[in-house]
Amino acid sequence: MLAVPAAAGKLGDPDALVDALPALLAFVLVSSGTYLLNDAGDVEADRRHPVKRFRPIAAGEVSVRTAVVAGALLLAAGLAIAFAVRVQLGVVVLAYVVLTTLYSRWLKHVPIFDIATVASGFFLRAVAGGVAADIPISRWFLIVAGGGSLFLVTGKRYAELVAAGDAASRTRAALAQYTPDYLRALLSTTAGVTVVAYCLWAFERHGGDPASRWTVLSSVPFVLGIMRYGLLVDQGHGEEPEQIVLGDRTLQGIGAVWLLCLAIGVVT
Repeated sequence: MLAVPAAAGKLGDPDALVDALPALLAFVLVSSGTYLLNDAGDVEADRRHPVKRFRPIAAGEVSVRTAVVAGALLLAAGLAIAFAVRVQLGVVVLAYVVLTTLYSRWLKHVPIFDIATVASGFFLRAVAGGVAADIPISRWFLIVAGGGSLFLVTGKRYAELVAAGDAASRTRAALAQYTPDYLRALLSTTAGVTVVAYCLWAFERHGGDPASRWTVLSSVPFVLGIMRYGLLVDQGHGEEPEQIVLGDRTLQGIGAVWLLCLAIGVVT
């Protein structure tokens, strides 16, 4: 949510933060609401999944009715906050809700579109902070956000396919249409697009002053981070992206170096 203000060097601007933080709250609310509604709709499929069967709704800890009511209230609250902050932000959040609803009801069963829809959700969250703070968004940022989102979701599908094996069609219908070779090729393509776009952005910002050289240097840990994440996905660990980020010390170290270089190059 703070990606656009950070890339634009606006994190030190109080007005940008004041606008971006409510956007973060709005997305937390609508994301939670859509997850509840999606899990309520997928309860039977989740009960057949080796990991998802432990989710509260699938495990019977939360009733489907309670999840649906809570999800609807969270969606309404998130949309109200978004439109109150800025109409354009409200439109972005509404688009996210529409996309996730279509995904839950239909698109998650359609190969390619299931990946594209989830990636679009990540993409909308990435640009929402810029929309809320009325910060111009670089074309390179849009490409990096879009390519990176596709990379993450493709890795998730690949890990799900590997984990499910012959039972893939029973845990997620669209998985039966994919092959490991196809998803690996898609991973390579999306990783390449993301890396190239980021490097072009980094070198475009380089104007010869010492600070901007750090932006160029940030491309090194960025590429290494993509490579490390791709390795972990190839080993079958990408089903829950947040667990990779929180559990892999090497990836965390690379990320810390990248953030340091980016902060020096963008903020100073």
